[in-house]
Amino acid sequence: MRPAITLVSLLTILFLSFTTSKHVHLNETSELQRWKFIGDKRVDFGVDRDVIHLGKMKDDFRKLMIKVTDGPVKMLDMKVYFDNGGVQDVQIRTLISQGGSSRVIDLEGGLRHLSKIEFWYETVGFAKGKARVAVWGRR
Repeated sequence: MRPAITLVSLLTILFLSFTTSKHVHLNETSELQRWKFIGDKRVDFGVDRDVIHLGKMKDDFRKLMIKVTDGPVKMLDMKVYFDNGGVQDVQIRTLISQGGSSRVIDLEGGLRHLSKIEFWYETVGFAKGKARVAVWGRR
C-alpha cells in the first residue's frame, strides 16, 4: 500500500510542476510580446561608442531594455535622444552577459518619440568576433 501512495504523490507533484512551469512560460511569452525591437548594432572588441538612428520609426515608448547576444558587453552609458530635442542620459554601468539584458529603463516624461540612441560600451571576455547589442522598447 505504501509504494502506491508514494507513486501517486510523485505523479501529483510532477503534474503540478509541469502545469505551473507551463503557466509561467506563457506569462513570459505574453510579457515578451509587449516589447518591440527598435534597432541593433554589432559592436567591436574594446571600448567604443555606437549610435542607433531611428529615422522613420513611428512608435513611441515609455521603457527601454538592452539585450546582448554573441558575447558579453560591459554597458557603460547611454543617451536617448527625443524628437523634440530633449536628451536623457542613462548610466548603466553593468556587465551584460551573452544572452542577458539590462534593467528596464524608464523614459522621463512618459510616452516619448525617439530619434536616436547613443551608447558607450566595452566588450569583454572574447578577443575576436562581435557582440550584438539590441534595443527593445515598450509603450
